[in-house]
Amino acid sequence: MTVKALVGDNLSCRRGFKLLFEGLAVSAAAGRALVVVGPNGAGKSSLLRILAGLLAPTSGTVRLDDGSSGGGESVGEHLHYLGHEDAVKGALTVAANLAFWRTVLGGGGLQVEEALEEVGLGGLGRLRAQVLSAGQKRRLAIARLLVAKRPIWVLDEPTTALDVKAQARFAAFGRAHLADGGLLIAATHAPLDLGPTDELRLGGRP
Repeated sequence: MTVKALVGDNLSCRRGFKLLFEGLAVSAAAGRALVVVGPNGAGKSSLLRILAGLLAPTSGTVRLDDGSSGGGESVGEHLHYLGHEDAVKGALTVAANLAFWRTVLGGGGLQVEEALEEVGLGGLGRLRAQVLSAGQKRRLAIARLLVAKRPIWVLDEPTTALDVKAQARFAAFGRAHLADGGLLIAATHAPLDLGPTDELRLGGRP
C-alpha cells in the first residue's frame, strides 16, 4: 500500500480532568519526518497513540490520504508503533522475540538474523532476552522496524537508552525509510538526525 500522508483532523485529548490538547491538526507526509516536541505531560505520547489507533481521541479523526476512508483500524494495519516499553519477553530468546514480531507484523523485511546484525545484536540470538541491557532491549525493539515492512513508523522516544553508535544506526534506518517513501512520526527530547523534518510543538515551550 502506498501512503501519501497521515492526517489528524481537529484532534482533542482529555485524560481524566486534564485537557491535553484540542483542535489539533496533524499532517505527516511520506518521505519527510514529523517530530513532536514539548514538555513532559503535554500529551506527546497520547497523540502518538491516537495516531496509531491505540487510543481514541476525545474528538477528531485520523485518516490516510490514500483515497480510503481511513480510521484507527485501517491506519494500524500499515503502521509500526514503538512506545516507551520495548515489548520484549524475557523468557524467550532474542531471536524468538524478533521472529514472533516478524510473524505478527507480516514480514516482508529482513530475516531475523540479518536484522539482529543491523542493530548490533549479531551473535546474541540464542540468549534469553532477560539478560540484555536496557540499550540492547531497545535495539531489539528497533529491529522490529526492519523485519516487517510497513510504510508508517510512529515512534515514542526511539533513542532512549541507546549509546551514540546505536543512535547513529537508528538515524540511518530512519533516513533509509524516508528515502524509500516511508512516513515517520516521532516524539523526542533529543535530536534524531533524520534530515529535513517538520515540527509539531505541544504545550508551548518547556
